[in-house]
Amino acid sequence: MAFDGIVIANLVKELNETIINSRISKIAQPENDELLLTLKGNSKQVRLVLSASASLPLIYLTKTNKPSPLTAPNFCMLLRKHIANGKITRIYQPKMERIINFEIEHLNELGDICHKKLIVEIMGKHSNIIFCNEEDMIIDSIKHISAQVSSIREVLPGRTYFIPKTQEKSNPLETDQESFWRKVYDKPLPAQKAIYTAYTGISPVIASEICFRANVDGDRPVQALSEEEKLHLFHHFSWLTDDIKDGKFIPNIIKNGKEPLDFSGMELKQYADFTVTVYDSISEVLETFYASKNIYTRIRQKSVDLRKVVTTVLDRSRKKYDLQLKQLKDTEKREKYKVYGELIHTYGYGLEENAKKLEALNYYTNEMISIPLDPQLTPQENAQKYFDKYNKLKRTFEALTELTKETKEEILHLESVSTSLDIATSEDDLAQIKEELIQFGYIKKRQLNKKAKIKSKPFHYISSDGYHIYVGKNNFQNEELTFKFAVGNDWWFHAKGMPGSHVIVKTNGDELPDRTFEEAGRLAAYYSKGRENDKVEIDYLEKKNVKKPNGSKPGFVVYYTNYSLVASPDITNLKLAAE
Repeated sequence: MAFDGIVIANLVKELNETIINSRISKIAQPENDELLLTLKGNSKQVRLVLSASASLPLIYLTKTNKPSPLTAPNFCMLLRKHIANGKITRIYQPKMERIINFEIEHLNELGDICHKKLIVEIMGKHSNIIFCNEEDMIIDSIKHISAQVSSIREVLPGRTYFIPKTQEKSNPLETDQESFWRKVYDKPLPAQKAIYTAYTGISPVIASEICFRANVDGDRPVQALSEEEKLHLFHHFSWLTDDIKDGKFIPNIIKNGKEPLDFSGMELKQYADFTVTVYDSISEVLETFYASKNIYTRIRQKSVDLRKVVTTVLDRSRKKYDLQLKQLKDTEKREKYKVYGELIHTYGYGLEENAKKLEALNYYTNEMISIPLDPQLTPQENAQKYFDKYNKLKRTFEALTELTKETKEEILHLESVSTSLDIATSEDDLAQIKEELIQFGYIKKRQLNKKAKIKSKPFHYISSDGYHIYVGKNNFQNEELTFKFAVGNDWWFHAKGMPGSHVIVKTNGDELPDRTFEEAGRLAAYYSKGRENDKVEIDYLEKKNVKKPNGSKPGFVVYYTNYSLVASPDITNLKLAAE
């Protein structure tokens, strides 16, 4: 996943073709480290996402809007003050760095034309969005970097902006054969590493691609290459940089089966054995590739506290369950004590005084048995002693049987909540899961003046044959779908023997085609604990045969007659319905 200088160059080309001379009509800051600019020009409107997230820095054009906080952050307010309705006059990438500079023309309070720069640095955890005047003095930035944080460069209002030279790398677009020999072949490194450490914007993936095209083993030391191999390597490097100069980009995503593996702005011939999808736009590549990762990263961060609660209680419940099972196993000898007492009553009249054992025929098994006795007690007292042990273990068995059942139900409930956290896609989903944890006492309820309205809804798909399929995101939604939304002849799907979503197919009284059954099964497999498996067994039946035991937790059901199918948890071609 290389967001390298080549992808940036591809983006700059696309942005110059689409938004140059556009006006900034809206500026929003939906996340602490992200801007969303709405741009108008050439009779059309587009949105530009600028993210300086440490885990997922991005720049791309999109048609999708995002909700913003009611009160705009200070950086957003500053940009609105200076460049709202400003015109983007220039977009460029300095020296193949992972940086895009936007030069913006606007009018100040006096109506005079002014120029500002919005600089977006895509550098992993060091990513930033920096706002400068035309003399490169920093006005503000989305992240403030002081001298205590970085000894290389301060990013603070009033400081002069510059690109830090942390490594002695050259611009690959300005390289000739002589400098290539000096920069690459003088290093005691493998060929691949020698290339990407010598040039700005060249990622390890691209360096590997250059070696692959030149038929050179990238792991071989450069000193071990022949003169012919060295020349061949330089030619392929030069041809690739010529493509960058000429704007010959091929935005694509590489998949290993259904899993996105990598993306690039150039054709990656080294991935010939994988599935390659070519796109018209690098923005579309980035939005598609990172959509799932962005959701996962953001929601994962926001769900940390809930996961900690669930994991802690789940671990405690599992330990308690193991202890209860061990104690339950200890009660298995209760029947032995009952038999001892009965046999002593039957044969004890012939015992000698102070006898330490009784040898007797066990009339239940027709075998001889030796029963230990307390010589200080009479036969009747020994018998009563065993009957007391039996009754105590019997009471323990009955209590533990109920307790283990309750603990097992709690474990299943918490595992279902854990699965709900895995498939959550929004803060509303997390809010509903938190509400469930509060309801069952796992989280203390805070006294609020006004209860927030939760907008989380089940997933809604439409099958290839036009049938509506609904998937619960958590136990509350599962309960609602199965027992309030679905009617008797709708079909109900669930992964067999594991936590997962309830999947409802609305039949409208029709007999469903096989393809719809298969697609609903895939959804039930994907939205379950088995989503990482190749195949998942799915139970399905008409909703009227699904029952809820009295007093059971939300989403818990029983059924006695069902059909089964084996489904792949692959929902690549299944589309969410437009809401």
